[in-house]
Parts: sequence; C-alpha cells; structure tokens
Amino acid sequence: MSHQGEVQEAHELTPLGRDRGFFIAFEGIDRCGKSTQVGRLCAALLAHGVRLGHVGVPGGSLREPGGTPTGEAVREILLHRRHEITPWAEALLYAAARAQLVADVIAPSLREGWVVVCDRFVDSSLAYQGHARGLGLDRVLELNRWATGGLFPDLTVLVEIDAAAAAARPAGEAPDRIEREGIEFQRRVAEGYRAVVARDPARFAVLDGTRGAEEIGAEVERRVLERLEVAGV
Repeated sequence: MSHQGEVQEAHELTPLGRDRGFFIAFEGIDRCGKSTQVGRLCAALLAHGVRLGHVGVPGGSLREPGGTPTGEAVREILLHRRHEITPWAEALLYAAARAQLVADVIAPSLREGWVVVCDRFVDSSLAYQGHARGLGLDRVLELNRWATGGLFPDLTVLVEIDAAAAAARPAGEAPDRIEREGIEFQRRVAEGYRAVVARDPARFAVLDGTRGAEEIGAEVERRVLERLEVAGV
C-alpha cells in the first residue's frame, strides 16, 4: 500500500459529520507525563465551563485499558500479571477492552454532547503493538477499525520525550508489564508514534514533553480550546 493510501485510510477513521461531542485522547511513551496533563486539562476545561466528562461521570476522564468492568479486568491481565502474552494476544486484548469502552461509554457520551478525554486510545495500539511489537500498523489499524466501529479521536495530544529521559523519571508505583520491557522497547514505541503522526498529522497536537508540567499544560489548554472553538463545541 502506498503512503498516500495509508494516510487516506487513517483519515477515514476520524469521525466526520458528528454534530455533538468532542473526543480527545492523550498519547506518549511510558512516563512521558501525559497522565498529569490529562488531569490538568480536565481542571482547565471545567474552569472554562466546558461540558467535560462522560455518561454518568460529569467532569471525569477515562483511561485505557479500563473504563468499564470488562476493561478493568483486561487491564489487570495485560499490565499487572506476570505471565507471557503473545503480541497478537496482547493486541486483541487491548482491542477487546477498547470495543467495550466505545460501546458502553464513549459513543453514548459523544451522542449526548460530552467532551470526552481519554488517557490512551487506538494510537497506543498502533505504536506499541503495530510498530514496537512488529505486527504492522495496517494490520493493527484494521483490527481496531472493527473494534471501535471506525472511531478515532477528534484530537490526539502526543507528549514527546526521549525514552532515556522518561525512564529516569521516578515511578509512582512498581513498573507494569509493558514498562518492564525497557528503554529500547520504548524507543521503538516513540518511532511508532512518529509514523502514526505522519499518516494523519492534522489530528495531532505534538508537544515537547521535556518542559515543565505547567508550561506543557498551558499549551495543551490553548490548543484544545482552539480546536473546540473551531468545532463549535
């Protein structure tokens, strides 16, 4: 498949023509600081009076895998149990949790006009399993096309940082199964994200994650509010 064809295929997954809601995802390698920025953005959007949250949880954000009982059970299997999982089993488990999250939470919330913020979404699978695990971006993309019904975020915030710098940051808890893969794996993940951005750059806001949390947060807030205004949200 040509690169032009790949770009078009990725673009077609963006939810076009939806007149309600707005979907924002945060992405990046482990310990890049994206989860901190999720919290900061949610606080900022609430301060601006944005209808942030999802069905049943006004003001809240989502995480992947998770967000539903099924997703949280899959999260435990994927991240916190010390057993072998093949790359395709890993990709399928992430897609299964994502399918449940879209069906039960994200799609209904968007239909009701919520601004939904999620810590990771399909781009994580493309970078981690598609590129870093070597399964192929197109094959993992197709899997997730079926899992999500073609839903991609309206805006994806990618926090970029060198893998060695991220690894040097203090961990809030014991490393999970993915984090234990090490720096070289995280470098491949970072390469994967760059490849994903190249396919559909208009959907991404790529930020320098080496700066202070306040400076990054201010840029995230500005860029998100600009996108919401353009979208008429």
